[in-house]
Amino acid sequence: MILHDSLEGFREFWREFSRVKSGLVGLAILIVFVFLGVFGRYLIPFPDAQRHWHDITYWQDNPQAAPPVWFNLFSARKGAPSATLAAPKVTTQDEGNGVSLQTFTYDYNYVYDLAPRDIIIHLKGVGQVPFAVTLVRPDGLSAPLYQDQVQLSSSQSLRLSMADSSASNVVQFVTQSDSQLGNTLDPNLIKPIQVLFSKLDDKVLSRPQADKGKYQIQIQVLLLSPSIKLETPSVLISGYVSGLLGTDLSKRDLFTGVIIGIRWALIIGILTSVVSVVVGVLFGIMAAYLGGAFDWFLTRLYELIYLLPVLPFLIVISAIFKPSIWTLIIIICLFFWTGSFKTVYSMALQIKEETFVEASRALGSTKSRIMLKHISPILLPYSFASMALSIPAIIVYEASVSLLGLGDASIVSWGQILQAALSQGAVINRLWWWVIPPGLMIALMGMSFAFLGTALDKILHPKLKTR
Repeated sequence: MILHDSLEGFREFWREFSRVKSGLVGLAILIVFVFLGVFGRYLIPFPDAQRHWHDITYWQDNPQAAPPVWFNLFSARKGAPSATLAAPKVTTQDEGNGVSLQTFTYDYNYVYDLAPRDIIIHLKGVGQVPFAVTLVRPDGLSAPLYQDQVQLSSSQSLRLSMADSSASNVVQFVTQSDSQLGNTLDPNLIKPIQVLFSKLDDKVLSRPQADKGKYQIQIQVLLLSPSIKLETPSVLISGYVSGLLGTDLSKRDLFTGVIIGIRWALIIGILTSVVSVVVGVLFGIMAAYLGGAFDWFLTRLYELIYLLPVLPFLIVISAIFKPSIWTLIIIICLFFWTGSFKTVYSMALQIKEETFVEASRALGSTKSRIMLKHISPILLPYSFASMALSIPAIIVYEASVSLLGLGDASIVSWGQILQAALSQGAVINRLWWWVIPPGLMIALMGMSFAFLGTALDKILHPKLKTR
């Protein structure tokens, strides 16, 4: 019977809620956010980003300040996206006396207008080996990029960046093809990867023209003894565009950061809202029902905290003590319980005069039982609406503190991403993909809870006013 009544009550609530279109929109947005917050770790390309957000080496294979991949749809000149080349063609040549030459050939179809930023090779194995990298262009020219003897390790891969180590070899390659053009190139000034993927003419530095077609990256490793072990090399193209939301100046993937930020926004907003509203509702009921000195003290405390400016206080506290995110949540709760206190206090003053409360008191019920069993359930619906309405402000306050560089640097929040963007000149350098996504997420999440809170307010408040 109780279950049937509960289900019927829920159906009635849903019928009323479904009539408020803004509430349905807010609920849909919130469901998407919750899904991304729970399952986002399986969608992001860097699952360990939370622990390595400030670790430069973790992001070193990404291009720096690269626009998102979909930017190519709106750009006249298409940029090469980041990619990992797989399934190389492997050949082994026996040189005698236990020596063998292994060649790994990777195909790369270059059909873009703007060249990649880098070609990165990772090697893993055991032993010391002579190693060479050659790029075969569509015009049939072979450009030696790197040649040296390297020490391999099975525990940590050896990383080689062709953009950092091939400049002199590229100048030599161009000189052999066109001595006059090669004499104009300075290894310290050129972008070697851009030269390699461009037509070799007098505009290769000022206005390079893409040399489109099929490229081959050949990696040759000389194994001097059978005891030397070598895993298949990993070849990454660090593109002109990268990821769904691009990268920042520290090469961090912004899509990963935004998705991780959803989890923290939900934790901060919902946890802080629940704690602050529950405290405000309990204080309001206690002040109204107990009255006397307790009422006077809580009312004066409410007036004192309500008149304090929240954001300046948070800024001062954060600047002095550098609190963790959990301490910051507690500080916000100390201010936000006032949001529900006065309304609950006014309602509780009316409810305590109701007949059923007088009857319960006459039957010997304790004050705590009356407050928890008879008054609190009536005010519970209001607390849901109050929670939803307070979450947007909480998220904005955390983002504001983080935006000023005073937040908890150990987490990845939208405010932290915006703070890094502004401090490193994202606006001045027109890196819009670094600023708009986290700002838009803050607005969308705030809007979803604002719509939900307004819908609940419309549904639940008329019922409260009829009592």
